[in-house]
Amino acid sequence: MTKPLEGRVALITGANQGIGAATATALAALGADVAVTYLRLIEDRDAGRPPAYGEHRERDGSAVVAAIEAVGQRGLAIEADLADPETPLRLFDAVEAELGAVDVLVNNASGWRKDTFGYEAADWIGRANSVVTADTVDAQYLVDARGGALMISAYAQRHRAREATWGRIISLTSGGPMGFPGEASYGAAKAALENYTMTASIELAARGITANVVYPPVTDTGWVTDEVRAFVGASNDHVHVAEPGDVAEVIAWLCTNAARMVTGNVIRMR
Repeated sequence: MTKPLEGRVALITGANQGIGAATATALAALGADVAVTYLRLIEDRDAGRPPAYGEHRERDGSAVVAAIEAVGQRGLAIEADLADPETPLRLFDAVEAELGAVDVLVNNASGWRKDTFGYEAADWIGRANSVVTADTVDAQYLVDARGGALMISAYAQRHRAREATWGRIISLTSGGPMGFPGEASYGAAKAALENYTMTASIELAARGITANVVYPPVTDTGWVTDEVRAFVGASNDHVHVAEPGDVAEVIAWLCTNAARMVTGNVIRMR
């Protein structure tokens, strides 16, 4: 039976764990060959986050490639720092050389750093706070905002050069128009990525490219504690604590023919 993404190539950033890794296996199951990028982050362990969170962020991409290959598709893992403006073009060159031209781009990588304008030493679940500084701003803007924009630009240039007529761009977001208290620069950088993606949805539509943003619910990528689950249970704004595969299902659906007329949306999962 023909798979909906048979013959397609996907490139997913930040995919050594969590939502990115789950998306890689979901797209491979639909028939795509998948390249994943990762950047191993060795951090001081924060008492407010479970040890699993740090362990996940320190992984390479080998397990994800193995999962892609287990469903019969080709996989490629590349360690890459999207804070380097030369990285996007190098990534597309490498993926094209190994797997072929990229049809699906998933902007999932984040330079996540917790920063705030507030005064508290830790947040409500015990994670250490840091004030907003040039370093905390750059860590997130250079990856989430500028990195995502340059990935979309490189994708669009390659798509146009080969006169392709089909494409998918999906970006991941968090926060919102009212800001992201406690994670100020993360929310702001994601807002910029949303805007870049919405612009792409208009400017690239005539070339058969859809561009959408997925806003996951609270997702257990290793950081969710009992306190977080209790908060979600009592919240009017949140409904579920999702697993990475739940979010990957939505991203994968956006890549199928069923979503061919779905573009220019921020799809909020709850």
